[in-house]
Amino acid sequence: MMGKQGRTAALRRDVAWLHREVCARGLNVGSAGNVSARIGEGMIITPTGVRGDTVDPDALVRMDFAGAYRGRIAPSSEWQMHAEIYRADPRAMVIVHTHADCCTALAALGRHIPAFHYDVAAFGGDDVRLAPYALFGSAELAGHAVAALEGRTACLLANHGMICHGRDAASALLTAIRLETMARQYLLALAAGEPIILGADAMAAVSERYKTYGQQPERGTT
Repeated sequence: MMGKQGRTAALRRDVAWLHREVCARGLNVGSAGNVSARIGEGMIITPTGVRGDTVDPDALVRMDFAGAYRGRIAPSSEWQMHAEIYRADPRAMVIVHTHADCCTALAALGRHIPAFHYDVAAFGGDDVRLAPYALFGSAELAGHAVAALEGRTACLLANHGMICHGRDAASALLTAIRLETMARQYLLALAAGEPIILGADAMAAVSERYKTYGQQPERGTT
C-alpha cells in the first residue's frame, strides 16, 4: 500500500508528465500555460516560467489555496485561478491551462462554443462558455473562470486561452485535447458559413444518452 510520501511523489510525476505532454501535443509553446493537481487542502503546480518540455517533478511547487508555498521556486502566476477552481468544484482534481491555437483564436474573437456539435455536451452543458477578459494572474480572472466553469469541465478565457479540469491527469489531458478539437471544428464551420446550432431539447437528449454511453463501471464500483 502506497504511503503519503509515495502518493505525493506519484502525483508530482503525473503533473510533470502532463505538462510535458500538453507541450508535446502543441497545446502550449515554451513557458505558456500551466498544470496542477489537488493534494489535500492545497495543490502541486508548475513553477513560473518553466518550459513544458523540461519540467521536472522536483521543480513543481506545493502550496495551499491561499498562496503560501515553501522553497526558492515561485509557483505559476496563474496559481490563484487554479486555487479558486479547486475551492469551487470538488470534482476538479487536475487542472490544465493552455494557450492552444484554436481555443485562443475563438477567445480572441470573443466567441464561446455553442452546440454546433452534440459532443459539446461532453463538457457538461449546451455550450463552452467564454470568461470575460482580465489580467493574467489576477483575482478577477480567477473569479471569471470559476463562474464560466460552473457546471462545466472547460471554458475559454477571453483574449487568453482555455482552462479545463479532470478527475486525473489522463482525463484532464483528454478534455484539453477534445476542447481544442471542438474549437478547430467550430472555426472551420464558421469559415464555411453559419453553423447550425442544436436546440435545448436536442442537447438534453444527448446529455441523457451520455449517462449510459461507452463503458460503464460495474455495479458497486466507481
